[in-house]
Amino acid sequence: MSSSSPSPWYVYLLECQRGTYVGITNDIVRRYRAHCTGKGARYTRANPPVALLGAQPFADRAEASRAEYRLKQQTPTQKRRWATGWPPPLDVD
Repeated sequence: MSSSSPSPWYVYLLECQRGTYVGITNDIVRRYRAHCTGKGARYTRANPPVALLGAQPFADRAEASRAEYRLKQQTPTQKRRWATGWPPPLDVD
């Protein structure tokens, strides 16, 4: 039995060449690199990311998915404002 706690899930916001992208992951660095190398979502393959604006941790995938849905309903300006409260947890560049 492992005594380590499960890794958190994150809702993250990318600034892309044409707009923003919201997603979830349990490995920020791996997912950001996938987006940057064209192996991420269809949107980021067409509009590569220029920066990871922010990432908010959640206890589990279900909670992160609900938060992702709510964030996706926001305007780009509201999304960027959200990111100022949740800077990236790591240097991914």
